[in-house]
Amino acid sequence: MALHFTSACFCSFFSQTKAFGIRAVASEDVLAVRTDDEPKVKLGGSDLKVTKLGIGAWSWGDTSYWNNFEWDDRKMKAAKGAFDTSIDCGITFIDTAEVYGSRASFGAINSETLLGRFIKERKEKDPNADVAVATKFAALPWRLGRQSIISALKESLCRLGVSSVDLYQLHWPGIWGNEGYIDGLGDAVEQGLVKAVGVSNYNEKRLRDAYEQLKKRGIPLASNQVNYSLIYRAPEEKGVKAACDELGVTLIAYSPIAQGALTGKYTPENPPTGPRGRIYTPEFLTKLQPLINRIQEIGQSSNKTSTQVVLNWLIAQENVIPIPGAKNAEQAKEFAGALGWRLSQGEIDELRSMAKEIRPVIGFPVENI
Repeated sequence: MALHFTSACFCSFFSQTKAFGIRAVASEDVLAVRTDDEPKVKLGGSDLKVTKLGIGAWSWGDTSYWNNFEWDDRKMKAAKGAFDTSIDCGITFIDTAEVYGSRASFGAINSETLLGRFIKERKEKDPNADVAVATKFAALPWRLGRQSIISALKESLCRLGVSSVDLYQLHWPGIWGNEGYIDGLGDAVEQGLVKAVGVSNYNEKRLRDAYEQLKKRGIPLASNQVNYSLIYRAPEEKGVKAACDELGVTLIAYSPIAQGALTGKYTPENPPTGPRGRIYTPEFLTKLQPLINRIQEIGQSSNKTSTQVVLNWLIAQENVIPIPGAKNAEQAKEFAGALGWRLSQGEIDELRSMAKEIRPVIGFPVENI
């Protein structure tokens, strides 16, 4: 049974300490690399340094979009394996959110609670284990003003079992109160509850406004987390990527493997199940197949998997940190193999050119608010 915390609990805090050496991970099935020699990168203009690749925990505990609407001990063990393997491989940047695994969904377990539990168990075995935690504030309509940020953050800290988080982000633009939310992020930094702050699903104008508002307080906007993959390049097309580069804001790419559609796992005859099946339909997968075939060819020529190729394509765009979602140890191990090498410029350009021929899937509507 998952460990739950409430706002009334006395939280046990686990301090974040120095990085530790990571051992190599070997596998006959999935190619992984040592990542402890990969230098960490600064998140925007903040002092926070994270790995060049992160892990997304959206699916952990979820029963509304992932996991075929159910959560059980087997999936719990798989998620724990994904966490431990990520840390073993040197991927120590983990992204979650207060609404992932919302208890409003039957049988769900909050992702923050699970991550907090995994961190606690890891630190009991290795007190020097280093995990950079990112989580997000849900801009719900009834949350008004800057204090709502601090209240929600303290709830997240309690579920996570930590005294501060490395990165706190606004999950999406609010219907109102956006200036108050940005002020709340600044307050969180000044109160020592977070090391860096960011936004998510912000268009170019909102990104620039948030950057300027925080700048007045001497606080850098560290990141903007957006949907970005080889087949969803709206951040490039709508000026978000260029603005991030100009302002020195790191772009964190969620759904970087298009929720599995770019891995070659799914075909027109075998589309994904659940809500993803309504996005990545047999018709779309048919149009995608030539690109998948070319990705596989490039991967075979460099002894890499398709997943590693498309993640490396994003890393090659510079100022981008992909955070693929890992459901199990095998996926986490495979993701680590996206580091330590680089596609040729010709391959990068060819894949973009081929992807342009495919009509992109629909993104998160709040990007356009």
